[in-house]
Amino acid sequence: MAKIKLTKNEQKKQKDALKMYTRYLPTLILKKQQLQIEIRKVEIREAEVRQKQEALNREFRQWIGVFGEDVGLDGTLIRVKSVNTDIGNIAGVSIPEFKGAEFYPVSYDLFTMPLWVDKAVEKVKQIILLDLEYKVLEEQIRCLSDELRTTTQRVNLFEKVKIPETRANIKKIAVYLGDQQTAAVVRGKMAKKKLVKVS
Repeated sequence: MAKIKLTKNEQKKQKDALKMYTRYLPTLILKKQQLQIEIRKVEIREAEVRQKQEALNREFRQWIGVFGEDVGLDGTLIRVKSVNTDIGNIAGVSIPEFKGAEFYPVSYDLFTMPLWVDKAVEKVKQIILLDLEYKVLEEQIRCLSDELRTTTQRVNLFEKVKIPETRANIKKIAVYLGDQQTAAVVRGKMAKKKLVKVS
């Protein structure tokens, strides 16, 4: 606890600080709750994307297993040209939002590739898009979690340190000023008695 001056000016300063802390604390608590809700929403979306991806992978493996041919779907035939993201804002936090991706055109010899390759290319693109979206969702959670940690620290600082400390300071100053006032009254009465005795 920092040393404080035991004056009326300091008492006013401490009261103003307390007013500010108590005014901002509900806003910080609301922001903390909003961030927790948003993180939960992103985690749910992340789980949905992961489930879709796993379902597509299972379906694709079973489907490809039937044909048993390697046609270069492991990244040589399908390549990502660019990932499209935008910047969103949740509770004052800038986060990336997934908007899709562009792929390089897929070209292959229609006479040498099996007939099912067109469908396989589309399935692989879907899996890649889900993977890219999942990575953006992970980044969203990271950004929101960082802000949540900072906001929680501020809430704790206000609730557990600043507000109690300021209240204690106000009380300490009030007691000191009260004692000074009482002492002044007592000194005044004693001086008055001395004056009465002298006259």
